[in-house]
Amino acid sequence: MTERPRFIDDLAGMAGGAVSALMGLREEMEAMVRARLDEAIRRLDLVKREEIEALAEMAANARAGQEAAEARLDQALARLAALEARLDAAAAVAPASPQCEK
Repeated sequence: MTERPRFIDDLAGMAGGAVSALMGLREEMEAMVRARLDEAIRRLDLVKREEIEALAEMAANARAGQEAAEARLDQALARLAALEARLDAAAAVAPASPQCEK
């Protein structure tokens, strides 16, 4: 009877060793797969989401700046057209000066 518990203890010890060896193998395989995936991603030259979001924000800011500049340009052109109209109206009303005809 003394042989059986010792046999079971030995068997349990071997099973425990096998489980820990399998856990180590699993961790090693996960590390290898992760390394391969990282390498594949680097080779594909993929862009991270944070970089895309930063570029989208920069593009939105640039678009807003462009729209503001276009609005200022439209206002300046409207003022210029109004000044030209006033100048044309003043030139039509004012008689020609004698010095201009010489």
